[in-house]
Amino acid sequence: MTGESFRFIHASDFHLERPLGDLDEVPQHLREAMAGASWKAAATVFETAVLENVDFVLLSGDLFHPITAGPRGMAMLVEQFEQLHQQNIQVFWTTGQVDDLAKLGDGLALPPNVTVFPKDRSEQAYVRRAGDTIAVVVGRSNDGRSGLHVPSFRHDPVEEFTIALGYGSSDATALAEGRFDYWALGGEHQRRSLEGAAGVGANYCGSPQGRSLAETGAHGFHLVDIDADGSSRVHFVESDSFRYINVELGGADLGTSSDLRSLLSQRIARLQHENGDRHLLVGWEIHLGADSPMGAGDPTELLSWLRREFGHGSPAAWSVKLDVIAPPQFPQSWLDEDTILGDFLRAAGTHRKTGGRDLQLNSLTEEHEGLPPAMAAVLTEADPASRAATLDHATLLGVELLRGGKPKLAMAGDGKEYR
Repeated sequence: MTGESFRFIHASDFHLERPLGDLDEVPQHLREAMAGASWKAAATVFETAVLENVDFVLLSGDLFHPITAGPRGMAMLVEQFEQLHQQNIQVFWTTGQVDDLAKLGDGLALPPNVTVFPKDRSEQAYVRRAGDTIAVVVGRSNDGRSGLHVPSFRHDPVEEFTIALGYGSSDATALAEGRFDYWALGGEHQRRSLEGAAGVGANYCGSPQGRSLAETGAHGFHLVDIDADGSSRVHFVESDSFRYINVELGGADLGTSSDLRSLLSQRIARLQHENGDRHLLVGWEIHLGADSPMGAGDPTELLSWLRREFGHGSPAAWSVKLDVIAPPQFPQSWLDEDTILGDFLRAAGTHRKTGGRDLQLNSLTEEHEGLPPAMAAVLTEADPASRAATLDHATLLGVELLRGGKPKLAMAGDGKEYR
């Protein structure tokens, strides 16, 4: 393939209607930044398009929900499209499951540089520079399916570099049947490449801003350079101002430090060094070892300490959760004790082998006449994963109590601690 070199941006899944998630509280000093994180990331896409002098921008779905994002969402996009129009930058947009523009009625007016592909069929659009066609974009908006319908992207062969712009899940084998030079895909919030799916590349660029502990790591968009011979260079541009990170600490980690707080401090320092000047939203899982199962102390107090120490800096490292996971087995010497602790651990061990399936809590909830039926149902009809996790937490709590500890059981609305 011989043609002209060009440059474009591929972005998707702005989800302007969705706030950051997995937050049991929104810290006052970060509220404004958190509220604007998705909008700031989306704006970075368009700012980069101008700064990098791209030829066109590809948007592959789920930019905003027309109803829940409100007029502000559409106004923001139209304003950005108009700025690109002033720079002679074309925009090609396939809508996803969220950004159904039909919900806006007939009042939507987009600048002439924006092409929105239909839902019922694929269409070809031509990218022109100085009167010459430098690339062809074949696109189709999502029609409600979760998967990408590759056969509907069939097109007549052309000499120019051809890009397929789509939304939905797929795999390399299915995409390869389309025989495109490049697939620009949306509908997945984590970036992913599919080897062998196209002549040059096939990529989900992910969301510009992560929104939960299920969307960890760097988020951004792709800046793609296509050379005259058809070869490509895909640059990942980070645009997230908040980054979610999951951290697991196991027995080996705990064994290397006599002070858990020092270990957590060191890990946060490393994370901040690795992730630059953006805020971090950290979820902790501390897996206790059998040799020192109570080394984590009180999880509630530990989480509060992490937030006080590291959650107010610039940038902040705000801990969104901290789970202490019981060891698979407690010390055998404890189980062998002829004490209440020994009896408790032997009984807990029996229930843990079955994931707590044999535990019946109905009789306990019936003792509390004022308990709402919905709450009673939650306690007695928990899903297997929640039941097993609750049993592990209860086992840890019981062990600490029976070994002389005084964990904080609850925090009242008046700020008083109840033990």
